[in-house]
Amino acid sequence: MNENQTKKLIDVALGRTPGDLAMVNARLLNVYTGEILDNQSVVTCAERIACMGSDVGYAIGDGTTVIDAGGATLIPGFIDGHAHVASAFTAGEFLKYAARGGTTTIVTETLEPYAVAGIAGVLDFIASLKDQPIKFFATAPAMVSTSRAAMGIDLADLETLLTRDEVVGLGESYWQAVLQNPEVFLPIFANTTVHRKLLEGHSAGARGNKLQAYAACGVSSCHEPIKAEEVLDRLRLGIYVMVREGSIRRDLAEIAKIKDMVADTRRLILTTDGISPADLIEMGYMEYLVQKAIDCGFDPVTAVQMATLNVAEHFGLDDRIGGIAPGKTADLVLIPDPQTIQAMVVVSSGRIIARDGSLEVAPRQHAFAAGSLDTVRIPKTVEPSDFGLPFNGDGDTAACRVIEMVTDLVTREVRLDLPVTGGEIKTDSANDLAKVAAIDRANVPGKCFTGLIKGFGLKSGAMACSAAWDTSCVIVVGTDETEMALCVNRIREMHGGAVVCNAGRVVAELAMPVFGLISELPLEELVSRLKTIQQAATDLGVSFPDPLLTLITLTGAAIPFLRICEEGLVNFKDGGTVDWVIE
Repeated sequence: MNENQTKKLIDVALGRTPGDLAMVNARLLNVYTGEILDNQSVVTCAERIACMGSDVGYAIGDGTTVIDAGGATLIPGFIDGHAHVASAFTAGEFLKYAARGGTTTIVTETLEPYAVAGIAGVLDFIASLKDQPIKFFATAPAMVSTSRAAMGIDLADLETLLTRDEVVGLGESYWQAVLQNPEVFLPIFANTTVHRKLLEGHSAGARGNKLQAYAACGVSSCHEPIKAEEVLDRLRLGIYVMVREGSIRRDLAEIAKIKDMVADTRRLILTTDGISPADLIEMGYMEYLVQKAIDCGFDPVTAVQMATLNVAEHFGLDDRIGGIAPGKTADLVLIPDPQTIQAMVVVSSGRIIARDGSLEVAPRQHAFAAGSLDTVRIPKTVEPSDFGLPFNGDGDTAACRVIEMVTDLVTREVRLDLPVTGGEIKTDSANDLAKVAAIDRANVPGKCFTGLIKGFGLKSGAMACSAAWDTSCVIVVGTDETEMALCVNRIREMHGGAVVCNAGRVVAELAMPVFGLISELPLEELVSRLKTIQQAATDLGVSFPDPLLTLITLTGAAIPFLRICEEGLVNFKDGGTVDWVIE
């Protein structure tokens, strides 16, 4: 706040001038003391809270908008501390649902646009979050990747981002890559801490001395524990634990056991780690997480703290958000009672943005820059022969390294002796053996690596998507090279998207022209198109719950054990890149 803003707050608090908005006759859940106080009122001046208490009538005038809470409960606005907003939808469409349930602040990763559009793309993405009904903060991308071409953020780009007020730290850095490539990531860590900003962590599977080594790097948080014991291990090291309940994983019910293991929960945070369009429409956003925490046995005050003050304190934002007190940003949510997380009124930065589940302030639709709409830069039409697996060795069989699906997300390496036909290795849909390829679309456009995958489920056809995790690749799986080429070429024509092909034609598609990651469709239509993609993949034999998610995670640098990028197959255990053929 500047001097003039502070003076106005003082004048309202002293009753010299009336406030702008007054919430009266409420039960106030005070996250600072853990109390629930009766007969409380809050008065605002512009974006901030001027005063609060049981008698603030002196700060209310004829021009003050007054909301009588009627004994309902007033809590701070929710904060999602680890989101992936650059995923499937624009911020404008996302907020039509996310903002009406009580979420007033989001901290989002930015690795997705950086991988395909660099610093210009990140700045354009951040610009799309400005002037919205709620507040956004961001983390700079650490850029852990299976691809060496995408590995590590450029230090000049990092400096550009860290000097921005809305950038609160460095985004998640997967522990294996940090310990395997300290020459890449330790300079990035050092530059971040020089700016006194946070290092967000990702320690899935780390334990013992490996977890200790990762913690010694200065990471401040982790959203990857899936059991209460793993949470406790990290809390004991001073790490904030973000309890994940989103569309990728739902860990809250299992982790809720932690409430009986520790006396202090102030380093526990609720987060989505990203949410799908369908889940957003059907379940809501952070209000769903807080309600589930209560339903899992957390005290309502603790549950609200986990989505408000705890998050704000972690990011050093508690001087302005996270609680209800004079001088803080007026982010207020009126709910029926502490046990019922259902937003009756949502106030964000002093402005009423939603009532009874209806948004009253329309999100801004951003016009993305031309560069952000042209990130699928594969230089030429892809040919079926680009996905060939020629074998130059002797004999009728070849020893092959194959990605095998263990679950819908986890893979492993298997070694198979496969027949050589006409000098090549072919697919075998009868034995659930398909081809998988990653084609770089931004860093080394057109560079392609093809391998083999077992257990994906395709009986015929192919599917592809340009939103491959942690890389700048288009990822495609298919039983036939012609179908694979058809998928990729259609994505190239649409400047990004997801495509399913069979019998020589496109059977389902979704255009995602913004960074090749984001659709500009209305959210409801986006959900419908995604369901069509899923059904088309299911019709071709894929039995995973979300075939598109399974596909795009094949390039991810954090899910074990064998991944793929345009450079080859990547062994998750040591980070090494290998070929499909075993010499």
